[in-house]
Amino acid sequence: MSVDTFEASLRHERPPQDWSPVLQALWWDARGDWDRAHSLVQMDETDPQCAWVHAYLHRKEGDLSNAAYWYRRSGHAMVTCSFAEERQAIGTALLNSSRPV
Repeated sequence: MSVDTFEASLRHERPPQDWSPVLQALWWDARGDWDRAHSLVQMDETDPQCAWVHAYLHRKEGDLSNAAYWYRRSGHAMVTCSFAEERQAIGTALLNSSRPV
């Protein structure tokens, strides 16, 4: 799947159920449901991918100290790009990972 396919899926009411929770979290955030996205990434706080989306969510929320903590846990540096750019970067990485989405 490509990022374009991910972006096109945002027209639907729900993300595909066979997607990983972390990709679903990114989808719910893109649809404006921060709380649902946050609850999904909290399901596995040891997963670096979940930590990355968790960091993005807290940066978006404006809680930069909490975001910094989750960026460190994810192994990624905090960014200053737009939220849309970061969401696309994370989405691309998730979609290109060797783990099933």
